Amino acid sequence: MKICIAQTKPIKGNVSVNIKAHKKFIELAVILNADAIFFPELSLTGYEPELAKKLATNQNDNRLDIFQETSDKNNIIIGLGLPTAIESQIRISMIIFEPNKPRMTYSKQQLHSDEFPYFENGVGQVIINTHDKNIAPAICYESLLPTHCENAFKLGADVYIASVAKPANGVEKAFDYYPKIAKQYAMPVLMSNCVGFCDNFLSVGNSSVWTKEGELVGQLDDKMEGILLFDTETEEVAERIIKNNR
Repeated sequence: MKICIAQTKPIKGNVSVNIKAHKKFIELAVILNADAIFFPELSLTGYEPELAKKLATNQNDNRLDIFQETSDKNNIIIGLGLPTAIESQIRISMIIFEPNKPRMTYSKQQLHSDEFPYFENGVGQVIINTHDKNIAPAICYESLLPTHCENAFKLGADVYIASVAKPANGVEKAFDYYPKIAKQYAMPVLMSNCVGFCDNFLSVGNSSVWTKEGELVGQLDDKMEGILLFDTETEEVAERIIKNNR
């Protein structure tokens, strides 16, 4: 199968503008015959913890209907980031749209210490089954914890998607860690990071793909929006497209 990861530059707190930008990335993924596309952490709002409570919603928000319609029409899986609310609990979540299936929400299970004032831990790992592959999403900090990947592997994961918002030091840690777990579990790792200012840091992109042997086969730069298209059969990045920043 072919999986896209998007590197985006979200507009702080502006969901409607970010939805329009996501649509353009998805249209490009459809042209590339991608089977799935995944976006960075909290991609529809930007990584902005102090705004999360105000912006939090759920997978049934009618503003998201366009993504289900696009998924159904083009037979593509879409994973995008959004803060979600369950009663008084706010979570860092990925909303997953599959063709002609109910929407799913995966929420970050293991938070960084500085996220606890704003968010609650999610519960349970989601596995996306498609084209005889099991895809496990991970959201930023937890993707650097051995227990998360180990659990995903035990649940049958074949591909590991890290949806992140990382500054330079976080990307450095990722580049040390992700190749090791890719090789350890014989599982490709795809990291989708954003660019631009988030919260109190600068996110530096460098969205990347590692094969199941731990080999880096594709990478974007630290400033521009773009897409990487990974073919799980050939283990090659079939397309690398840089978009002009909005």
